[in-house]
Amino acid sequence: MKKRIEEDLLKYEKDLYKENITLIAGVDEVGRGPLVGPVVATSVILPVNYKLEGLTDSKKLSEKKRELFFDILKKDAVSIGIGIVEAEVIDEINIYEASRLAMIKAINDMDIKPEHILSDAMPLDIGISNTPIIHGDALSLSIAAASVIAKVTRDRMMIELDKEYPMYGFSRHKGYPTKEHLANLEKYGILDNYRKSYKPVSNIIYREGSGKVEQNKEVVNE
Repeated sequence: MKKRIEEDLLKYEKDLYKENITLIAGVDEVGRGPLVGPVVATSVILPVNYKLEGLTDSKKLSEKKRELFFDILKKDAVSIGIGIVEAEVIDEINIYEASRLAMIKAINDMDIKPEHILSDAMPLDIGISNTPIIHGDALSLSIAAASVIAKVTRDRMMIELDKEYPMYGFSRHKGYPTKEHLANLEKYGILDNYRKSYKPVSNIIYREGSGKVEQNKEVVNE
């Protein structure tokens, strides 16, 4: 059963291998839902017929597994690119377009140009043939690899932010609108890297005005 799952996850890649296309980049992003921080995308080219037992959509993996696979993939991948789009840009162009931009940045960040791109549901106008696959992170090994690297990369950014502002609990909720996060947001206010177009944040801005942001900085720096 495990062998069949692995073969299924290479279905799209193997169809391309038959056309002598081997530099296949799986592309995925993480961080559409959080209230704070960037959206992060990764582009990954795996070796031909690559296998890594248990690798799948990062959302289905434990944090420990993601960290393990992250280290393995960083070592095994033919090429990896990272694309980061910050909250300010997300507010300007919306999260969908920011996700697309992060993916394009990730592809352009690679040291090897891919021959074909498999993306998680997102069509990309980048001058390289590409196949958007709905739920691609669960159907393509290349996209699954990208989802893991993107997830670990963004989570580590949230852990670093937690060190600077521990009262928000970023290391636990990673910026997603959990009950704890929303309560801390109300208590401590809005940091500069919050997504001000997202409703829980914009509601506070509307209610409190910009003074709450300045007040929060003073509290944090005490």
